[in-house]
Amino acid sequence: MVAIPEGVTVEIKGRDVTAKGPNGTVTKRFSALVKIERKDNELVVQGSEKEKAYIGTVESLLGSMMTGAKEGFQNQLKVLYAHFPVTLEVKGDRVLVKNFIGEKHPRKARIMGGTKVEVKGQNITVSGPDKEAVGQTAANLKAAMKIRKKDLRVFQDGVFDSAE
Repeated sequence: MVAIPEGVTVEIKGRDVTAKGPNGTVTKRFSALVKIERKDNELVVQGSEKEKAYIGTVESLLGSMMTGAKEGFQNQLKVLYAHFPVTLEVKGDRVLVKNFIGEKHPRKARIMGGTKVEVKGQNITVSGPDKEAVGQTAANLKAAMKIRKKDLRVFQDGVFDSAE
């Protein structure tokens, strides 16, 4: 059972579950192996004994959906470079990484879902209501700035998690 926090409304239509809150809306489609019902102020996930592990996964995903709709998720990243000054620019659903290790053409990272990316100097803030989309956007940035065909001991430029 997953408790629905105050300020969050949940709609269940077949296999689709939508959580709406002050920070945004998150919609996910779940497998037909489990049945999700609303009882009072809780969501109940039911399934056979075989799907016990999957029931736990679905409950965890529902909890993340409600947390994201109410409070949101945020990832702090920092761009570090030693050789060439890197500039980042957000254009539509892409982040352009310019002058990375001296390359002429910009590298591109895709922004997933309703995620927002803010760039302030070397600091990047990735935020949004969907935990998976925020994490995937941060992973896309890291993958776009991966060093290829160079000595990684010399070229240690890239984007890294920041504790700020």
